Amino acid sequence: MKLTGRLAVVTGGYRGIGRACAEALAGEGARVIAADIFPDSPGYASDAIAYRKLDVGSEGDWQALSDTLAADPGRIDILVCAAGIAPTKASAHDVALADWDDILRVNQTGVLLGMRMATAMMLGRGPLSIVNISSIWGQVGGSGQIAYHASKGAVINMTRNAAVTYASRGIRVNAILPGLIDTDMVRVQKPEMNAATLALTPMGRIGLPREIAAGVVFLAGDDASFITGAILPIDGGYTAQ
Repeated sequence: MKLTGRLAVVTGGYRGIGRACAEALAGEGARVIAADIFPDSPGYASDAIAYRKLDVGSEGDWQALSDTLAADPGRIDILVCAAGIAPTKASAHDVALADWDDILRVNQTGVLLGMRMATAMMLGRGPLSIVNISSIWGQVGGSGQIAYHASKGAVINMTRNAAVTYASRGIRVNAILPGLIDTDMVRVQKPEMNAATLALTPMGRIGLPREIAAGVVFLAGDDASFITGAILPIDGGYTAQ
């Protein structure tokens, strides 16, 4: 197993892509803290996964996690920022500022706070691998969802910035851009919205959370030791067009 002895923190770990990442990392031998806003664990097949309630937009929650990690085991080896929300599909002309703030708080500030915690703990002590989950909608345009698109675009450049900043100090930072993936977030969207994305996906099918998780495992491990600042689409070819 490629990640034996390593500690990973995965946000958004209750379900969907985050849960798949937690389970895949544990499957490769990592000890995993799966964090999310829900009060109780969803239950995991692996005993290597421990659930922790954490609001990614809360400085206090991140500080509490940092304190826990500092006590045991005194480090973090892998951080996967997978938490994300898309509660509104509003465009620029009708987006509510409260919705805009909420989406950026989770999708962008949540990534910043996670990276801040992990880099502060491991700076000069590496190695550390950070994998941020962005989206194809952070790289290409689509109709509506301006807050979601803005937040995911920010994650891409935050990833590049951190990759360059810490490249010589034992910290790698990469991002994955999922396409249309079979998650709760996608299932509640209007069928016509999903159909439009699917029609433009060259592979002609929806992706699975485990396919994103496989990319995370690769980027987190030693096989990717010379990779930092990579923006990896896992999208069935959508962004190749």
